[in-house]
Amino acid sequence: MGKDLGNSTEKLSIDGEDENKERGNWSGKLDFLLSCIGYAVGLGNVWRFPYLAYDNGGGAFLIPYVIMLLFCGLPLFFMELAVAQFCSKGAISIWIVSPLFTGLGYAMCIISGLVCIYYNVIICWAIFYLFASFTSKLPWESCGNAWNTAACIEGEMVIGPDGNLTKAADNVTYEEICAARNASMMMMSNTTGSLKTPSEEYWENFVLDISPSIEETGTIRWQLALCLLLAWVVIFLCLCKGIKSSGKVVYFTATFPYIVLVILLIRGVTLPGYWKGIEYYVTPKWDLLLNAKIWGKAAVQIFYSLGPGFGGLHAMASYNRFKNNCYRDAVIVALINCGTSVFAGFVIFSVIGFMSHSLCVPVEDVAASGPGLAFVAYPAGIAMMPIAPLWSCLFFLMLFTLGLDSQFAMMETIITAATDEFPKLRSKKTWFTLALCISFFILGLPCVCNSGMWWLNLMDWYSAGFSLMLVALFEIVALMWVYGINNFLNDIKMMIGFRPNPYWMVTWGGLTFLTILGILVYSFIDYGAVTYNGMAYPFWGELLGWGMVLCSFIMIPLFMVIKLFQHRNDCRSVIRPTEEWGPALPRYRALDPRYSGGIPMTNTEYPGQKNPGFDAI
Repeated sequence: MGKDLGNSTEKLSIDGEDENKERGNWSGKLDFLLSCIGYAVGLGNVWRFPYLAYDNGGGAFLIPYVIMLLFCGLPLFFMELAVAQFCSKGAISIWIVSPLFTGLGYAMCIISGLVCIYYNVIICWAIFYLFASFTSKLPWESCGNAWNTAACIEGEMVIGPDGNLTKAADNVTYEEICAARNASMMMMSNTTGSLKTPSEEYWENFVLDISPSIEETGTIRWQLALCLLLAWVVIFLCLCKGIKSSGKVVYFTATFPYIVLVILLIRGVTLPGYWKGIEYYVTPKWDLLLNAKIWGKAAVQIFYSLGPGFGGLHAMASYNRFKNNCYRDAVIVALINCGTSVFAGFVIFSVIGFMSHSLCVPVEDVAASGPGLAFVAYPAGIAMMPIAPLWSCLFFLMLFTLGLDSQFAMMETIITAATDEFPKLRSKKTWFTLALCISFFILGLPCVCNSGMWWLNLMDWYSAGFSLMLVALFEIVALMWVYGINNFLNDIKMMIGFRPNPYWMVTWGGLTFLTILGILVYSFIDYGAVTYNGMAYPFWGELLGWGMVLCSFIMIPLFMVIKLFQHRNDCRSVIRPTEEWGPALPRYRALDPRYSGGIPMTNTEYPGQKNPGFDAI
């Protein structure tokens, strides 16, 4: 039977037919692999990791980063892929493995929904800058525009003999230019206050037209609103046919960023001063490894980078064929993700070094984290290059494609979970996707008002922080301690033909749990109230942020109470797998007596289970 089944599966793979006719499957193995790579490799690889690496030990940061990948990121990544592929269900329905933890699925969907709302706003910024790049001269290249102030100063400007700003003379040395520029900036700062670059003023005064606080909402920035609408139209068109459409789009969106990163690196290392940025990025600061905070930040970066706990991995893996080698996929994607982060650092800091050289300032005064790196510092560096609009178009098109892949996965989390829970929605999946996109577009409009950056920062600070780590903790408890690590390893063997090595037993059995618990405790100890540019939010803003944390996490205890009440006559049954648990297709259930109504393989499988095939011991 096993041999015939294997041949049948192989034939299905070659013909591209769906193995699971009801839910569908990925058209090919690369569809899933590229979707996972696109999901894991996102905007954080470009704007967060490079700055974190320097700020927390430079090259030495790679040591805690890799250790946290092995202890935390990779085990969670493989665990989520394996459990969803095994039962072919999304983030909510998957918890038939232990109904007590059904709230985990709802928590994942809420977290993904909150992130979807503001993440697409970041994509809309990339679209805005992409359109602005189709010009002979970039609008953030110089001062003198309607949005510029007296504090604006260009890279090559110094104060001349007449006391006015002028370009530095061509016949002076680099050292003389830097000395004159530094003296000029000191004089200007005494009269105008803090100086700003053209790209900084373009970002704050024109793109965002940012208000002084979250309490001053202002009006909708119609240019950004149109870009946000376009972003949601693209998302809908790519998801309207489910994985059959998004699985093809990722062939471009998951590979194009690597082409651009290589091109930008080649361009970056041909610029004067590039070595300053590279040296700044990789110089090890070994003494910082003794600081527990560095290890905490490395763990958090791995956690957010690979994306466990959001439900996206469940959604994507649930469309795999049962015999897909998810073990191989997990290792490949995790290594590619981490390698991309390191590689992107060289790309970014080669340009940052060039800016440092051109502006005559230390690298640390140029580098910035988050949106400041992607929409202020790097665009400023691009503006200094020859043929600047070309490099700008490539960079922002890359940001656009990086964001799309992650957005696909988070949206698919919600869509898959809903259609699994309510199968009647499958025939109306396109309309459901459209309704979801329209709803999230409307909910995202506050983020494109004058106070939009304040709202986005608030959502980014709270929506996927504490609650995400709590979800991961409960997920380990449910699968490894309640369902049982031995059962889980046997399920994996059914799919890929072998039990994973002892490394997985050690990490799943407790090491990963302790690592996440340590991150969570550290996060509470090191907790600081939400701020933007050093300015605190009003009390109601922080309260709203904790409300976002609560609205997802509350699902876990809420559904525990609901399930215990529903099974009040037999409370033990609420932690055991239901009759529906197991491979979705009958021919795979027949491979294992646990799922085919036979005798349990060992006297330790599913103790106390009273469903057919799981007789009480």
